[in-house]
Order: sequence, then structure tokens, then C-alpha cells
Amino acid sequence: MINIDELKFGKDGLIPCVVVDDVTKKVLTVAYMNRESLEISMREGTTCFWSRSRGELWRKGETSGNRQHIVNIMTDCDRDALTVLVKKDGPACHMGTDSCFNDYVYQSEELSAFSLESLMEVIRGRKIDRKEGSYTTYLFDKGIDKILKKVGEECTEVIIAGKADDKPETIYEISDLVYHVMVMMIEMGISLEDIHRELASRHVIDHKVKQEKMTK
Repeated sequence: MINIDELKFGKDGLIPCVVVDDVTKKVLTVAYMNRESLEISMREGTTCFWSRSRGELWRKGETSGNRQHIVNIMTDCDRDALTVLVKKDGPACHMGTDSCFNDYVYQSEELSAFSLESLMEVIRGRKIDRKEGSYTTYLFDKGIDKILKKVGEECTEVIIAGKADDKPETIYEISDLVYHVMVMMIEMGISLEDIHRELASRHVIDHKVKQEKMTK
């Protein structure tokens, strides 16, 4: 643990803060704090920054309600930058998006790893831009009843493959199920972050229950 006196604020009295979502570990925004805003953040448990454009303190979510509840604040080895891990109540960006970092300047197709997030973006893109001949477009065109029917069918296929103890086939069918569930999620406006948060809340509850059992 360090104290504020050990931090190296710039000549303007500010220190950069990288704000990160505690659940998804996604970078939400980069902001600045001065000594006063950092003290307020630590005292109130929610982020308070210094607005360089307005020249005043800025409590995140004070008007929008999109507050950021601080899990921890860490400093780098040089004590001149901070990482703030938060649980957020809503969008982090003033544009209404989950994060301020959404647009790529450069991306290596060769080195970029597959992720569920990238697949969700592809599926979301098919809902917005209905590409002709796309199976995903077909599902969105047919609507929620067709999508739910496919989810049900894929659930059955997973059960059949699992009962047969066929690992490769089960992996294949689970992948089909995950895809169709993600289509359903996009159709219903459910994000991966929503699922992350739900599972994270269950983990905390489960951990507390285990602790209670151990102490009895």
C-alpha cells in the first residue's frame, strides 16, 4: 500500500488514470485526477476526475447516473499513472457506448485471436446490415420464434451427443448452441457483459456461502 504523497503528479497537478471494468477487464476510458479528486474518489468509493476541458471536478455519473464504483486503485512502478478497477452502473463513454475504446486504428488479422466478443460484433453487424444469403440474416428476418426454436433444437443435439459420450460431436453441438444463443442475445438486447455480471454476482454469493459454511 502507498499513500498519495508518494504519487508523482505532473506539472499541471494531474495524474492519468486508466479506468478498467472489474468484470470484463475491458479498458473503459482514460481520465485525469488531481490530488483533490483522488481523495474524493477514495473517500466516496466512486470515481471523481478533473475535467481538463472545463477546469473543474467531475464526479462520473453525477448527472447521468452512470457511476463507477471503485474496486481498487493501483499505481505503476514509477508512481506517475493509475489504474482504476471499477464496477460500473452504465455506459462509460459520453457517446453512450460501453467503452470509449471501440474503433480500431490498426488490427493484425494474423495475430488477432478469436473471441466471443468479436463473434458477437459479427452477429450484431448482421442484424444491422442484413447481408443477403447470410444464415444469421435469415434468423433475424424470421424473428424471435425461429431463433428460440433453433436454440431448443441445438440444446437437444447437445444432450444427444453428450449422452453418447461423443466428445468431438458434443463440442461441435455446443458450438452451434452458443452461436444460436448469441443470436438470441442480440435479438433481445442482451450483452456478454450482462452475462459476465450475472455470473460474477453468483460467484461472490457462492464464495460467501462457502465462507459461512466453513465458519460454522
